[in-house]
Amino acid sequence: MRILFVHAHFDDYEFTASGLFELWRQKLGDDLNARVLVCTDGRAGHHVHDPGKTTQVRMAEQRASARIGKYEFQSLYLPDGTIPREACLLVTRDLLAALWKAIRDFEPDYLFCPPVPSDPFAGVHVDHIAVAEAVRKVAYMINVPHAFVEEYPAMEGPAMPCKVPVILNTYDGYMAGSNHPDFLVDVEEVFEAIAQMTWCHQSQILEWLPWVGRHQMKTPRNFEAWKGELRDRFIRQNRELACSDHRAREAFMVTAWGEVPTRAQLLRDLPGIDQSCSAFPRLKVFEQAVAGSSQKEAS
Repeated sequence: MRILFVHAHFDDYEFTASGLFELWRQKLGDDLNARVLVCTDGRAGHHVHDPGKTTQVRMAEQRASARIGKYEFQSLYLPDGTIPREACLLVTRDLLAALWKAIRDFEPDYLFCPPVPSDPFAGVHVDHIAVAEAVRKVAYMINVPHAFVEEYPAMEGPAMPCKVPVILNTYDGYMAGSNHPDFLVDVEEVFEAIAQMTWCHQSQILEWLPWVGRHQMKTPRNFEAWKGELRDRFIRQNRELACSDHRAREAFMVTAWGEVPTRAQLLRDLPGIDQSCSAFPRLKVFEQAVAGSSQKEAS
């Protein structure tokens, strides 16, 4: 099983999908190959450090998290060898090309990325929405072998098929009130691991996030206090998603950008799906559309 998380910032992974990945790792062990791809340099995410220092600190924090979570961390490099700047990410041909190459190189079974908001009143982060739109736009090109050979001439050659993954969207806190997940994963049993991975990002949870004031967070005094803050974060998310208890859950949405999975496939492959909170509404629409197309072809 090969799983790829693609998002904008250092720490986006830990707050949206690290619990699922940890459950997967505990279930499959060495049969799981997990990679986290961060699409910006992190330079804008601090109010004291200069941009260069901020990038160094945030990369070191992500590597520390990767050691705990036993996943592979990579930064996204554009064709010219640079990492996109934080806070001003745009969907350009170079960004599409870089994502195309990164996905083709890894060939994941499942790809996780942020959602594209459909509600015009939903809040957004420019970097989150750029990654979401870029993954959506490049998805069809994953199995188009010569789509970006001008940017990557070394990839020109005999056409080889490339696996197209199931593409799932994660929860996005910037879109508060506009997240409509298809299924929730109960990650309560790995809450401690999530807490440890998020605690690696101390420039964020001790300094930047409390300072910027957009996340209803107090500055935790120590790791135990941080676990309390993290628990409160899950409780607020549960309220938004109409779950009345305090268990830790992560939320995901099914897309038709890549391979469209069946409900049985998701239940088989993904550990921890809470079926009491998972209606899979989009899957029903996708299945009806596929069934309608099959009937037309048969006639």
